[in-house]
Amino acid sequence: MVEVFKTDVQERRQANRLIGQINRLFSDYTVSFDLEDCDKILRVQSKTGLVDAELVIAILEDSGFTAEILPDDAPIGLFTLPLLAFTPN
Repeated sequence: MVEVFKTDVQERRQANRLIGQINRLFSDYTVSFDLEDCDKILRVQSKTGLVDAELVIAILEDSGFTAEILPDDAPIGLFTLPLLAFTPN
């Protein structure tokens, strides 16, 4: 399971500290930041099940940052292609 968060983390040093905190609590999580993205994305993947999103958000908040879950649904029509039927000749 992967959970994606919008954050206000700005610096790589801050991101690395937060990654360490999350990994200490959840050794089965793979954690990364994309600070180049306008939403300062935090991606958390659990190798064994669900991501505890509430606790991840609490870790960031305890460190003075904000985080919110980004929905995994793209707006209809924005990233979807119409389904085309294939008929062999």
